[in-house]
Amino acid sequence: MMLMNDDQLRAFATRYTAAWCSQEPARVASFFTEGGSLKINDGAPSVGRAAIAAAAEGFMTAFPDMVVTMDRISVDGNDVVYRWTLTGSNTGPGGTGKSVCISGYEEWAIGADGLIAGSKGHFDEAEYQRQLKDGVR
Repeated sequence: MMLMNDDQLRAFATRYTAAWCSQEPARVASFFTEGGSLKINDGAPSVGRAAIAAAAEGFMTAFPDMVVTMDRISVDGNDVVYRWTLTGSNTGPGGTGKSVCISGYEEWAIGADGLIAGSKGHFDEAEYQRQLKDGVR
């Protein structure tokens, strides 16, 4: 259930975006309820803050220079839609060295405590894999 007004939601999303840019996975996880979940595309959901931090750490490690920008935040019924763009160079361990620029969105269910209870993330996996191999065109 949504408990935030538009200004509070925008401020929350702005802080969430900064957390993704921080190279501190626990900061991302702190935006989720204790038992919250983050599902990325068709992958298994990461449930709980430790698992969510591990998922964030995977991206942060792969892209040490990662920058996430918030493209838009909107409300759709009881869900919040957070649209983002990630840019960075895949220079982490075993990386391809290629730069990526990929956009996507998360559908958030906000818990009674004002934190994300569930997030379903979506981005074009095929385009992401192509950019990892060939770089941004």
